[in-house]
Amino acid sequence: MKQILVCCTVFLLPCIALAQTTPSSAPAPAQAPVTSTASPDIAQFQKIEDTWDQAVNRRDQYGLENVLSPLFLDVSGAGDITTRNQQLAFIIATEDKSLHLQQKVITVRLLGDTAVANGTYVLHHRGSSGEIDEKGVFTHVFERSHNGWLCINSQRTVLKEDNGKGKKKSDAELPFHIPIFGKSDK
Repeated sequence: MKQILVCCTVFLLPCIALAQTTPSSAPAPAQAPVTSTASPDIAQFQKIEDTWDQAVNRRDQYGLENVLSPLFLDVSGAGDITTRNQQLAFIIATEDKSLHLQQKVITVRLLGDTAVANGTYVLHHRGSSGEIDEKGVFTHVFERSHNGWLCINSQRTVLKEDNGKGKKKSDAELPFHIPIFGKSDK
């Protein structure tokens, strides 16, 4: 009996000591659920954005009502804030036949019954100086409603056009020319 007790003690003590010295596995840090470019979420929200584009391009009030929540607020690239009803009235009353919208979803984050979609857009319209292609990025916030998604907020930021103005052409022979160590006249 003593031999069994001694054998159990010899085998159990090292196991207990080993279990206490092994660090417990820490849970992996939570990462933001950003979807990849090939995910079904991006495809789903691209379909919603395409419905939005078609409604704007066809001046379709009903189509736009199916995408925008009654609580919808839009902040345009120029900083103008409009509601869903103002957007619908603009679509119906606009005389700009060149108005055309194209949006492309880049990322989607799902947060329960809320989703945030980011992407790029091109808005072709008539301005004071003629036809304009406004290019920029957008953030759309959606809420789950009746087994679908409705946009409750839209924020657009216009990207600056890079005309090359204001940039100096370097006359350096190498791309990383350091002016302190320039050519000497000697």
